[in-house]
Amino acid sequence: MSGTVAVLLCSNLIGPAKACIVTLPIIGVVTFGAGNLFFPISYIFGDVMTEVYGYARARRAIWAGFAAMIFATTMSAIIVSMPASPTSDYNKVLQPALETVFGNTWRIVVASMLAFWVGDFVNSFVMAKMKVWTEGRMLWTRTIGSTVCGQSIDSLLFYPVAFYGILDNATLGSLMVFNVLFKIGVEVAFTPLTYLVVNGLKRAEGVDTFDTDISFSPFSLKDEGEARKLD
Repeated sequence: MSGTVAVLLCSNLIGPAKACIVTLPIIGVVTFGAGNLFFPISYIFGDVMTEVYGYARARRAIWAGFAAMIFATTMSAIIVSMPASPTSDYNKVLQPALETVFGNTWRIVVASMLAFWVGDFVNSFVMAKMKVWTEGRMLWTRTIGSTVCGQSIDSLLFYPVAFYGILDNATLGSLMVFNVLFKIGVEVAFTPLTYLVVNGLKRAEGVDTFDTDISFSPFSLKDEGEARKLD
């Protein structure tokens, strides 16, 4: 949970302020938000939490991350809007920098929180359901499958809400497609590490949770799921 919240806050506060470019073979130069380099890690944490501890525990982590984003956004708005002391030369440099980095428009803030909330719940829901369907086998199918669903929803919500009318439709579409593919690629690349962490946690905790006959409502905070004891 701590790792999820930390990655989420850093990606949303630090990453969106910088646009980066990378030259890819065949494709050419691609522009993307720096936060996308690390944001997919939050989905990997979500996959591990859902796989080992179940949907209910992952649901709590999602709400914790959502609450942390609201607090960070509120704190940023208050600090940026407070009058800076005119007697401090450092404030003359700091205040414009704070406004540039943390003075996000309301559309980006709303888009970020909405996309995270919906995308993470979709990711955990698909992960939990596929685990029951596969009877706990083929972990890679549900880590990648849940990421495809969650990240697609995330990008489909974030970019139109944040940038529709600001960017042309062609650019908006290319950004959405690139970011979905990039995030899925990160999930695929981290699959061996995910296996290692999941198997290590299951052995250490002695449990393997299957989400059967539970409420998948995002608004419930009950601790549910069938935790099967491992030999």
